[in-house]
Amino acid sequence: MQDTNPSQPDSPVTGYACIQDYLRSLTGAPGVYRMLDAQARVLYVGKARNLRARVSNYARPGHSPRIERMIRETASMMFLTTRTETEALLLEQNLIKQLKPKYNVLLRDDKSFPNILVAKDHPFAQIKKHRGAKKEKGTYFGPFASAGAVNRTLNQLQKAFLLRNCTDAVFDSRTRPCLLYQIKRCSGPCVGLISEVDYAASVKDAERFLSGRSTRVQEELAEQMMAASEAMEFERAAALRDRIRALTTVQGAQGINPRGVAEADVVALHLENGQACVQVFFIRANQNWGNRDFYPRVGEDVSAAEVMEAFLGQFYDNKEPPRQLILSDAIENADLMTEALSEKAGRKVELLVPQRGEKAELVSGALRNARESLARRMSESATQTKLLRGLAEAFDLDGPPQRIEVYDNSHIQGTNAVGGMIVAGPDGFLKNQYRKFNIRGDDLTPGDDFGMMKEVLTRRFTRLLKEDPDRDKGLWPDLLLIDGGAGQVSAVQEIMVAHGVEDIPMVGVAKGIDRDHGKEEFHRIGQRPFALKRNDPVLYYIQRLRDEAHRFAIGTHRAKRAKAVSATPLDDIPGVGAARKRALLAHFGSAKAVSRADLADLTAVEGVSEGLAQKIYDFFHES
Repeated sequence: MQDTNPSQPDSPVTGYACIQDYLRSLTGAPGVYRMLDAQARVLYVGKARNLRARVSNYARPGHSPRIERMIRETASMMFLTTRTETEALLLEQNLIKQLKPKYNVLLRDDKSFPNILVAKDHPFAQIKKHRGAKKEKGTYFGPFASAGAVNRTLNQLQKAFLLRNCTDAVFDSRTRPCLLYQIKRCSGPCVGLISEVDYAASVKDAERFLSGRSTRVQEELAEQMMAASEAMEFERAAALRDRIRALTTVQGAQGINPRGVAEADVVALHLENGQACVQVFFIRANQNWGNRDFYPRVGEDVSAAEVMEAFLGQFYDNKEPPRQLILSDAIENADLMTEALSEKAGRKVELLVPQRGEKAELVSGALRNARESLARRMSESATQTKLLRGLAEAFDLDGPPQRIEVYDNSHIQGTNAVGGMIVAGPDGFLKNQYRKFNIRGDDLTPGDDFGMMKEVLTRRFTRLLKEDPDRDKGLWPDLLLIDGGAGQVSAVQEIMVAHGVEDIPMVGVAKGIDRDHGKEEFHRIGQRPFALKRNDPVLYYIQRLRDEAHRFAIGTHRAKRAKAVSATPLDDIPGVGAARKRALLAHFGSAKAVSRADLADLTAVEGVSEGLAQKIYDFFHES
């Protein structure tokens, strides 16, 4: 690859003239181009089979209003040649996700999806939820649309197959069966209540069910139930009946289970009034594992083909595509997208736009969901816009805030102190923007809320000034909400002034008389405290914001406290990770017993070498 960029003229040239200047030095190679404004901000990223031919299109009038605006703002361009057009497509999608250009279709919600993992690194396999890279040894099933869908399925699978979900450390330390055994959701392998062979058979049945061979599994269970009934083993027959019911519940929760589609994602797009909703149904092993809706950022004059192509490229950038993608709208570069996705998956990926039959019915259902989801979102967005306007009126802001940051602290008598920041705006709560802060100040008095808030805001705005000094990336808040009264607001103002940030409005939300919900008082610098009417929708909105900040801060604090409770001195020894820590605790019973062990005993632990044993011994004995 190589960069291509002509020398810049002495006087700034923008628009058509700027683009025409670049045509003199461009080649016909495939590649990616970037259009930048006068401040060198990326406006648009595109790919081309022939860079010269593609860019020459922008040098002539006759474009849509959106593209005309983009051309007028273009002050420079950058080019990167590639060996193939497929490589250009992959690079284009990477750059769009990284740079978030103003005029590109942009997929904003790009989380990973959970799977069910049957972990095989233990004689008695564990069944659990898994998210992220597939590094653990075992069999993965999914993706599922949400963690809730996984949890519901796992709950029923435990009833049906009695597989354990406990960690290996808990499994190895049990001396009697746990509560899950008592309520018939585990077969008790930890204490030898089921043989390894019989447990492996249950694991195999669970894998067959998750692989789509559910009918055969249920038939076999029904045969066993009848045999048990005929042998007058009524308790066993009743248990088998309950397992069959659990499997039926799983199938019912999966909705439509297509017979003719083994592995596919159904992707349906609905465009309306410059907004888009993409609905994705995940079908694996002839079973529907749920659906998710996405709302990519689009312009008013984009085509369905452009949105669909951009969505596919960005959505599967960090996900493995299935064997089939069943689409509601055709894309322009279908052959190119097929080649790129097949190369990524290491097998053939097929793109289909069905017109009739079962696949068309699946698309029709997904389209209906997309249409209804977008209607709900537009209605909620209108309500949210009204609330933000009301917020601006209540606090005398220049306009409806686009980014509200709410801060709260949580601790118990100063221990495990954390700060939480939540973010809200026109699209509601922006949970991928939430931040947690572990309070590190050694000089803080335990329980000093002022000191904690000072540390949180100092770290937050120090980072903001470093990452976005020009405030052009949308990271700066328009309004700060602080949980507290006049004292907290004054303390926050001192922090902001110290950082040279004095133009961001801030409001303290105090509980008010009797600390009652609905009697909140609002504090601003240089103004008297005031309250809103109890039935004011803006008051309810502020309460939601404060309660969400409180929930997030408490949740973060509880997670930190739980981690501290399970911490041991072994965590501080270099080379002792989670696996070796479990092995040491399982062998010796406690960290205290590890500290008393000699070298010979330490090296007897599986996975502990002589060198590591020496490190562990020295850690406990050097002092």
